[in-house]
Amino acid sequence: MKSKKNKIVLIVSSYPPRECGLATFSNDVVNSINLVFGNSLPIEVCALQKEEHQFEYGNEVTYTLPVYLIEEYRLVAEKINSRNDIGMVCVEHEFGLFGGEYGNYLLSFLLALNKPIVTVFHTVLPEPNKKLKKVVQAIINLSNKIVVLTNKSLEILIHHYDCQKSKLEIIPHGTHMVLWDQKEKLKREYNYSDKIVLSTFGLISDNKNIETVLHALPKIITKHPEVIYLIIGKTHPEILKQEGERYRDKLIQTVNQLHLENNVFFINKYLKLSQLLEFLTLSDIYLFASKDPNQAVSGTFAYAMSCGCAVISTPIPHAVEALNEGVGILLNGFENPEEFQKAILKLVENKQERIEMGSNGYALTHETTWENIAMKYGFLFATLTDRSEEIRFNYPPIKLDHIKSMSTDYGMLQFSKFSQPDPESGYTLDDNSRALIDMVMYYSLCEDLEALKLASIYLNFITGIQREDGKFDNYKNFDRQLTEQNEEVNLEDSNGRALWSLGFTLSHQEILPIELVIQAKKAWDKAVQHLEKVTSPRSIAYTLKGLYYYYLVYQEDTIKQQIEHLADKLLNHYHINSQEKWCWYEDYMTYANNVIPEAMMYGFLATGNQKYKRIAVVTFDFLLSHYFMKGELSVISNRGWFNKDHKRMSYGEQPIEVSTTIIALDLFYEVTGNVKYKNQLKLAFTWFLGNNHLKQIMYNSVNAASYDGLEDKNVNINQGAESTLCFFKTQMIMKKYETLNYQEQLNTSKVFES
Repeated sequence: MKSKKNKIVLIVSSYPPRECGLATFSNDVVNSINLVFGNSLPIEVCALQKEEHQFEYGNEVTYTLPVYLIEEYRLVAEKINSRNDIGMVCVEHEFGLFGGEYGNYLLSFLLALNKPIVTVFHTVLPEPNKKLKKVVQAIINLSNKIVVLTNKSLEILIHHYDCQKSKLEIIPHGTHMVLWDQKEKLKREYNYSDKIVLSTFGLISDNKNIETVLHALPKIITKHPEVIYLIIGKTHPEILKQEGERYRDKLIQTVNQLHLENNVFFINKYLKLSQLLEFLTLSDIYLFASKDPNQAVSGTFAYAMSCGCAVISTPIPHAVEALNEGVGILLNGFENPEEFQKAILKLVENKQERIEMGSNGYALTHETTWENIAMKYGFLFATLTDRSEEIRFNYPPIKLDHIKSMSTDYGMLQFSKFSQPDPESGYTLDDNSRALIDMVMYYSLCEDLEALKLASIYLNFITGIQREDGKFDNYKNFDRQLTEQNEEVNLEDSNGRALWSLGFTLSHQEILPIELVIQAKKAWDKAVQHLEKVTSPRSIAYTLKGLYYYYLVYQEDTIKQQIEHLADKLLNHYHINSQEKWCWYEDYMTYANNVIPEAMMYGFLATGNQKYKRIAVVTFDFLLSHYFMKGELSVISNRGWFNKDHKRMSYGEQPIEVSTTIIALDLFYEVTGNVKYKNQLKLAFTWFLGNNHLKQIMYNSVNAASYDGLEDKNVNINQGAESTLCFFKTQMIMKKYETLNYQEQLNTSKVFES
């Protein structure tokens, strides 16, 4: 049995219910790591506070450190040292948090610790004096790893503090996932529908420099009275202790002097996260006016971008790195009302430009969602605690949210802009066939009546797009009219997919309403007349799968003969195209490749013909040999098909290919019992969870949608029907398997490669 030593990560930071930015940050780190890795990477907290019994904390807080009592630093460190189950300590560092000159009391704590240490520098000051430099260099020397949040901070530590680059790692500030299509809905809820909303949020202090924005507003509001400005947040608790509401009162006085009472509103609360994200999402323009040129990073700035706001900012280092012309407006200096006025007017008067900026910022911050940031911290922590072999991904919950959002009373829409369904994309037989299979499968697992209702909608679409002769069209626009695409593209695959969905539905007739079964049977009987005309390998495969499921309940000899006929067609494709080093049915690999050997295996299950099974295994193993490399699944790119005579292209990976891989691996494991298929299946699923070349999650944790593609440098965060349905089905399959062990899968894949 493995030792439980070196397991827990202890984070040293201010922590809620304390109200400060770093407390919120650390709480987000803890929550996101728990969400992504669960109990496989447990976190505890040592909360920093200015008094001995200042707050009531949650269960994760196991230590408190009164920061102005130097003797407490060593005592707390010794308590931590006595625990063999604490593997490392992560210090969230801000100079004002710790006692002593430049927070040098922290050195007593670090010197006393005998655990690996990660220090996260949230502020890095350039051109330090001798005392500051000495303190920071000591922290660096006592730490095993230093984390910074921006490139600028990394450069300063290297050039101003002589830190070795190899000791540094950049992990950006995290952001929360929100749904793109909520802005207008939230404006209606808050009665701002006819307003252009500007906002600033955070704990209020004079460093926020809000008065500069106020002085920029009078001319704007005279011209555009629909503009309002929300100042969100209560006064910083430390400022409140020192000087009360002096700064806020000054701002209120300025508002009155400038006659802005009807357009400027103070929301003097420390908002819950959900409400804060709502205010940011409904904002059109976010204003960041900090006058501190050395403010390395801002969580408020990051959150605003992730909520789809166009951003106007003073040139703090974080803004200099993140803002470009496509995302927002970077001002040249600080405390300049005229510059703010010009920038605000530009975006107020150019709606399309500000929407595009918000859209670009929203897409850009996907890389920094807390789930992605959790992976960066999680892998770092696991390495330092020597727990890489034990770290595991959590399964995300199965939810119908985005499927329902993409569905009308007529069918499922094809595409979306981020999470917002795109009616202009219309409907396809392909997606509604997939959706019908998913809902029947989901209903068989949980008897959710919502799934049954959706299944009826999708079946109605399928039967409604069927021609009198039994064949199917594929494309309809939002007005429910057939489009010209039906005459321009080959519809064989679509027709095969429809037969698969009908056969799958009929195979579950014992649990489905009789009227739905009758409707599916009528459509099947009309469509099955055209099997002889199916020629392409994928359409053959989809059709064969439909026949297999139909045959499970209707043991008709003619169906078995048709299965044999189609399996022989695939065999013929294999014999024509395969060579010694190319065990495949075509001269190239395109999309949904797994469905072909999967269909061959179904041919074996229906007929018992071992020849089908043998070729299914040979071709599937050949395909998998090109998919599993270097501990990751890397499927065929949609940028160019994999021709046997040419080099394979990289990137452009789509969820459909990952999903069909998992679906086929599930079948091959069930049929053969070969454990390598189960191990590869688990590894394949981690592609969605972040085990891909970008180390980013491929699903939206808010609505359970899948993103549309993994490119070379970014994720395509549109969430269309195909991707979401493929992910949904994959999740249902994965319910059968154990929790994922990340390192175990990496080791297994290395065995496959060799």
